[in-house]
Amino acid sequence: MTPELLAFIMFGVTIVILILGFPVALSLAGSAILFAFIGDQLDLFRFAFLNLSPTRIFSTMKNEPLVAVPLFVYMGVVLQRSDIAGQLLESMGQLFGKMRGGLGYSVVIVGALLAASTGIVGATVVTMGLMSLPVMLKAGYNPKVASGIICASGTLGQIIPPSIVLVLLASILQGVNEEAAALIGNLAPDPVTAIDLFAGALIPGLLLVGLYLGWVFILTIIRPDDVPSMKDESVHAPTFGTLLKAVLPPLILIVLVLGSILAGIATPTESAAVGAIGAMVLAWQSKKLNFALFRDVGLETVKVSSMVFLIIIGAGLFSTVFKGFGGDDVIAEFLRHLPGGAFSALLLVMLLMFFLGFFLDFIEIIYVVVPIVGPILIALGYDPLWLGVMIAINLQTSFLTPPFGFALFYLRGVAPKDFKTSDLYAGVLPFIAIQILALALLWTFPSLVTWLPDLLF
Repeated sequence: MTPELLAFIMFGVTIVILILGFPVALSLAGSAILFAFIGDQLDLFRFAFLNLSPTRIFSTMKNEPLVAVPLFVYMGVVLQRSDIAGQLLESMGQLFGKMRGGLGYSVVIVGALLAASTGIVGATVVTMGLMSLPVMLKAGYNPKVASGIICASGTLGQIIPPSIVLVLLASILQGVNEEAAALIGNLAPDPVTAIDLFAGALIPGLLLVGLYLGWVFILTIIRPDDVPSMKDESVHAPTFGTLLKAVLPPLILIVLVLGSILAGIATPTESAAVGAIGAMVLAWQSKKLNFALFRDVGLETVKVSSMVFLIIIGAGLFSTVFKGFGGDDVIAEFLRHLPGGAFSALLLVMLLMFFLGFFLDFIEIIYVVVPIVGPILIALGYDPLWLGVMIAINLQTSFLTPPFGFALFYLRGVAPKDFKTSDLYAGVLPFIAIQILALALLWTFPSLVTWLPDLLF
C-alpha cells in the first residue's frame, strides 16, 4: 500500500463517518489520528509529525481575524432574539402587501438586510419561515413559490458581508495563496484579507438579490395567481415613522459594521465588536434587553463558537495528515494534467464542493477541501479573491439543493405540519437555476468581484 492510497482511504472513511451523523470535529480529528497511527505502523507516516499540532492549535486561537466569528455570532443572535427581524418583516409586508408579488419582494429585501446584519443562515431562514410563511400561504401564495423565496433569501447570509463564511474563507485563503505563490516562485504574494473578500462579495450578493427580485417580478407576469396581493382590508401601508423605526436600526448597524470595514476605519474584528455592542443597544431600545436574553445569547454564542473552533482544529489535523501522506500532491498533479486545463480543474472542484455541500456543513468544506485544492487552482492562474467568492456562492447553492440542503431542513422544521416536503423541494429549483446563472456571470465577468476591491484598496 502507498501513502497516497491511504490518504484517499482516510478521506473516504471520514466522509462516510460524517454522513452517518457523528460529531464533525471529533470525526475529522479522530480519523486523522487513527490513520496517522496506521500509517506509522505501516512505515508510511511518522506519528511524531503530529507533535506540531498543539502549536498550530495555539496559533489558531491567537488568530485575530477569527475573533470576529464569536462577535458576529453574538450580534446575529441578539438581533434574532430581540425581535428586530420580526418588526422589519411586518413593516415590509405592510408596505408591499397590496402589490402583486409584494410579500415576495418584502421577504427578499428583509432577507438581504438580515444577511448584512447577522450573517447566520439558520437564524434567518427560521425567523422568516415562522413569520412570513403562514402570512404568504394565507394570502394565497403557491406553497412552492413561498418556500422557495424564503429559503433562497435566508441563504443570502452566506455571501452578503459581513458573513461568517467569508471570515473563515479569508483565514484559509491567505495561507492557500502563500502556498500557491511558492509553487510558481512568487516570494511576495498580495495578501488576501477578510476586508478584500467582503468588498469582493458585495456586488455578487447584490446581484443575487436583484435576480431574486427579478424572478418574483417575472412570476407576477407569467403566473400571477401564484403571487397575489394581500386582500386583507386590515392591512394598511405603514406610516413613515413606523417604517423608519423598523428599517433604521438594522440599516444603522449595517453602516456601522460594513461601512467601517470598507472605508478602512476598522478591521473586521473591530467592526464585529462594534456590531455586537450596537446589537445590544438596539435590543435595549426595543425594550427586549434583560438578564434572560443576555444569558441565552451568551450561551448560544459559546455553543456556536465552540463548534466552529473545534471543527477548525479537527480540520487542521485532518489536513496535516492528508498532506503528510502526499494526497495533496496527487490531487495537484491530477488537476494540472486534466484535459481542458485550468477551466476543467476549476469546474471539477466546484462540482465536488457542490456535491459535498449536500452532506457537509460549509465549515468542514472550507477547512478540509480548500487547503487541498486551493493552491493548485491559484497557481493555475485564478485570482484568490475571485475564487473565494465563487466558492462562497457555490456553497450557498448547495444549501438550497434537495434532498439534503440545510436551508430546506431549517424551513421544514418550522413549516406547518400539512406543508408538503415535495412543494419545498420544487420551490427552490428556480432559485438553484438563478444561483447557477450568477456563477456563470461571475465566471464570465470576473470584474464583478474584483472591481470594488481594486477601487477601494
